[in-house]
Amino acid sequence: MVFGADADFDRTKNAVEAQGFNPGLIVLLVIGGLLLSFLIGNYALYVYAQKTLPPKKKKPVSKKKMKKERLKQGVSAPGE
Repeated sequence: MVFGADADFDRTKNAVEAQGFNPGLIVLLVIGGLLLSFLIGNYALYVYAQKTLPPKKKKPVSKKKMKKERLKQGVSAPGE
């Protein structure tokens, strides 16, 4: 049997070895790492898509809308 400061040190040492890592901290780190890698991956894909994909085509404007726009500007539509 050990007495004095050595006994306290042995008890503390055994308690630390038995406990190991805090499981809550491990779960938090794993979830945080997955979330961070997901966000970084999404950003990387976004940047890659912006560089490689062609720009979106605009919808064609109908003849009615073109007529209205020209009338608003004061230019008469051809044929009228």
